[in-house]
Amino acid sequence: MVFADSGSFEPRSLHPIDRRAFAKSAGAAAASVAAQQWLNSGTLAQSPAEHESMIYRTLGRTGVRVSAIGFGGYHLGRPTLGEQDGIQLLRQAVDRGITFMDNCWDYNDGQSEIRMGKALAGGYRDRVFLMTKIDGRTRAAAAQQIDESLQRLGTDHVDLMQFHEVIRLEDPDRIFAEGGGMEAMLAARQAGKVRFIGFTGHKDPYVHLRMLDVARRHNFRFDTVQMPLNVMDAHFRSFTHEVLPVLTREGIAPLGMKCFGDHTILESNTVKPIEALHYCLNLPVAVQITGIDSQQVLDQALEAARTFRPLTQAEVAGILERTRAAGEEGKYELYKTTNHNDGTARRPQYLG
Repeated sequence: MVFADSGSFEPRSLHPIDRRAFAKSAGAAAASVAAQQWLNSGTLAQSPAEHESMIYRTLGRTGVRVSAIGFGGYHLGRPTLGEQDGIQLLRQAVDRGITFMDNCWDYNDGQSEIRMGKALAGGYRDRVFLMTKIDGRTRAAAAQQIDESLQRLGTDHVDLMQFHEVIRLEDPDRIFAEGGGMEAMLAARQAGKVRFIGFTGHKDPYVHLRMLDVARRHNFRFDTVQMPLNVMDAHFRSFTHEVLPVLTREGIAPLGMKCFGDHTILESNTVKPIEALHYCLNLPVAVQITGIDSQQVLDQALEAARTFRPLTQAEVAGILERTRAAGEEGKYELYKTTNHNDGTARRPQYLG
């Protein structure tokens, strides 16, 4: 089955041996060049709707400007964060310039979306770029989850919907199969429920590259791709070296996540929080999503944006050298090496 894309696309194919050679010989250089181009396009506020101390960047070929810091939705629904506290934090984040909202159908059994929906009431929905994710691999499961997400979020559409946890080699085949989840996603876009389409995953860059390959074979190009990008990733199963250059070359907006690896990376004692955020913002990402569950964490993220400046090559090299020994075996990237973050592995029924 062939899926029509909303934009023109020239199919490409990367064989495994090409990927390895690309990562070793050209990946870092291409990412560096792309980073400078992307960073040069990123600016502080330019319109009354944008906050003076926040960085805004263009979301790939969509042309939409979004905040370079994204509000991670998972933490919003944690039981340890009260509902009213979460609503207050999110609204404060919007008032202080964060426009990109992240969420997922399965986060905290739907509580993350419900709380975000309440927080975006009263005019806040019109001030943000709203993204959520679904797990469904079949058309029926995906369609049901899309509608449930919209209901919880209290909106008739989301700006971006992504396939969540593309972490298995067979996930692309299921999504693009006849009767697969992509049919529901395209139907939702046609109906005005979804503006843009992307996918996420945290396990292995090979799976991301395979998802992109399968999409090409179906004449489809994603608008966004979300993946772990942080100071450890460059050393082990690197999305930075293998996937990021492909996205920047093809105009697909990269969305970074797991800057702190759910605090595990900070336990390596090799990097400070704002330094880790600066490293991520220095990559050619449209948005770096970070979990926010306290005033301190919100202030930290906003301070990172306010104080960010492009890092020199020497500064980047220094960070990578400092984190090399800790990062080489994935010890601090549990989402890659364990099933700690694999929600759909614990609940495969979410896939349909």
